[in-house]
Formats: sequence, structure tokens, C-alpha cells
Amino acid sequence: QVQLVESGGGWVQTGGSLRLSCAASGRTFTTYAMGWFRQAPGKEREFVAAINGRGLAIYYADFVKGRFTISRDNAKNTVYLQMNSLKYEDTAVYYCAAGVVITKNKDEYAYWGQGTQVTVSS
Repeated sequence: QVQLVESGGGWVQTGGSLRLSCAASGRTFTTYAMGWFRQAPGKEREFVAAINGRGLAIYYADFVKGRFTISRDNAKNTVYLQMNSLKYEDTAVYYCAAGVVITKNKDEYAYWGQGTQVTVSS
């Protein structure tokens, strides 16, 4: 069982930056791939970024390449999402998730946090 708690969301102007954090419970953090997803009102939850247990494999959605960076600190059981050059369309609830394998498919992630709101004003 893994419990995930996101933090770092908030309000920012277009072009600004935020760093999201996701703290995981348990002693097996390194065995899990971690993903970030987001869901805007009226839209399906979509993949943003993912990183494998050792941080050696990373995936990004095309719409965040060059702007967002995913990383993890296994000593702190935490995964991060650094978001730069934020756009209005990045507004969403952002969720972190843990799974056995790194994938862009949300259905492959077994554990989810409660989400953190990111609002980008135009």
C-alpha cells in the first residue's frame, strides 16, 4: 500500500512557474514508477510525465516537453514536477500516481494522490 500526498499547487500568471511535490509513504518507494497526470474541468484525466524507480527513464507528454521537468528524490520518498512557462491551458487538478511500471496509461497506476489545483491566469 502506498499513500501519496501532493502539494505545491496554487495560482500563477501566464509565463510563471510552480513546483509540485508528491510525498509517498512506505519503504518501497524505489520500486514504483511515478507519474503526474492532470484533469481540467469537463475533460478526461491526461498524462503529463512519468519517471521510473531509479530515475533513469522519463516520459513526457508532447505538450509539456521543454517546459516541465519530472524528478524524484528516493531518499525523501518524493517526486517533483517543475513547471515553467505556464500557460492558461495548463490549468487543472494535478495528480501524482504510483505504479509497477513506467507508462503513460493512467489505468496502469494503482495508487493516486488527492490532487492539487493549479490555476494559470491569462
